Amino acid sequence: MGLLVLVLGLILFLGPHVFVTLRPQRALAVKQLGEWPYKALFAVVSIAGLYVTGKGFGMYRDAGEIALWSPPYVMRYVTQLLMWPACICVAAAYLPGDIKRILKHPMLVGVKLWAAAHLLANGDLGGIILFGAVLAWAVYDRISLKRRTDPGGPPIPLGGRKNDIAAAIVGTILYLALGLVFHPLVVGVMVFGTPAFGT
Repeated sequence: MGLLVLVLGLILFLGPHVFVTLRPQRALAVKQLGEWPYKALFAVVSIAGLYVTGKGFGMYRDAGEIALWSPPYVMRYVTQLLMWPACICVAAAYLPGDIKRILKHPMLVGVKLWAAAHLLANGDLGGIILFGAVLAWAVYDRISLKRRTDPGGPPIPLGGRKNDIAAAIVGTILYLALGLVFHPLVVGVMVFGTPAFGT
């Protein structure tokens, strides 16, 4: 049952993101609904999908994970290592500088790193479905960006080296927050081997 809920959540979450890449259909939806109602609907469905995905993954884990293979323990450290630049890439998407200029789409790079890093450390069916689906979407979205002909939103001005330093700082804070607080308290899995706040 947990896997079914997980897949439903992924459809709800990734479906709107795939729809965005279908530019003629998106333009028609915006025209019919209006810009802000469309964005509100997108946000509501995406948030609902994220919640259902998390709920389904939790149900799946509580029922007992279905192991397909056992990753070497060293992969845990590889995942930890990859998550640091992944978080910096996500921050660089909102603090555009040379990192964004070089990567072009740092958010997608960060998502791909996040998904690939977790695939390396998770050999169970639910984990492979979750992280594999997100990785597949990120790869698809990056390919679709090369084929889009509409101008999209106005370009965000690049801020240069100062923004890169800020992105590195914010990304590092995000990395530590995810590893020390979010992962042990929400996911229930220790990252660095120490309970959050000594609990």
